[in-house]
Amino acid sequence: MTRSKSCASKQIQGGAYMEQELAYSFHLGSDRNKSKLAKKVSKGNVSGTTSFSNNAIQNAKGLSKVNKHNLRDYDNQRELITTIYGTNDIVEDVKQVYLDEFEQARIEYNSKTRADRQIKDYFQKVCNSQNDIACEIIIELGDMDFWQDKDNEYRYKMTDVYNEQIQDLAKILPTFKIANATIHFDETSPHMHIVGIPVIDNCKRGMKKQVGKSQLFTKTILSEIQDKMRNACIKSYNKFYDVDSRLKTKQKGRNQDINVKDMGNYREIKRKLEQERKKLEGANKQTKKIDNSSKDIIELLDNLKPVYAKLKMIQIIIEN
Repeated sequence: MTRSKSCASKQIQGGAYMEQELAYSFHLGSDRNKSKLAKKVSKGNVSGTTSFSNNAIQNAKGLSKVNKHNLRDYDNQRELITTIYGTNDIVEDVKQVYLDEFEQARIEYNSKTRADRQIKDYFQKVCNSQNDIACEIIIELGDMDFWQDKDNEYRYKMTDVYNEQIQDLAKILPTFKIANATIHFDETSPHMHIVGIPVIDNCKRGMKKQVGKSQLFTKTILSEIQDKMRNACIKSYNKFYDVDSRLKTKQKGRNQDINVKDMGNYREIKRKLEQERKKLEGANKQTKKIDNSSKDIIELLDNLKPVYAKLKMIQIIIEN
């Protein structure tokens, strides 16, 4: 049994066994551009975002956009996702956390405050303020190269691993209240989107309990969280897959507040890369059935290969 487990987690290279290494990423949605102008533009924008370097969840419209992406509302492919925490409505999940966490503090604040300064709806108040209403964390174990030859049974087993990541995050950072966690299996590698609310207590001004991303996710704390989460993740993976793998060395800068837009719309690039890869595979299969001298097939391949190569290069740059 021990030998089988060891061999399953290693690959032969040059006649010797090499330990399998997996990449791990823990990305927190960024709002590096915290200028009043950026916040003001985003709050009034229909999409909830700006052209500034900013992809944080700042209002209800931005949260609705996250809901559509994470739950695949735009293409009705919900069979390719698995929600392991929360419901099929992230907006309502977040509003429920606001009620659970802040309603008592709101009532207490209003009891000591004159009528014209009382808070009727804390969720709406934060939507209209300079603070983010929620945070999104994306967790991914294994890169595209690792997952490309794995079947669906192997991929969907990651549900067990990510379930434990939710439990680990709740223990490591109990003041980050998780509203929804959904796993995507329809892209190059299974990854999990977590939407939650950072809560700070004992505030001296305003309500005693409030939303506070910048206070909770400092660079130091974020680095510590990532270290603990990555170690917990590989332990869960080894347990559920019955292997003895290890993580690749942590890359410099991976503990920072990552901005997806700054990475060239990473998720969209991965999606397009997968689409182009499938098109290229289809074209290659066609060439086996049709005369290789066919001008149409040659032209098709010539058009596809540069696009795929370009997207592949962008991904390599991003992931390194």
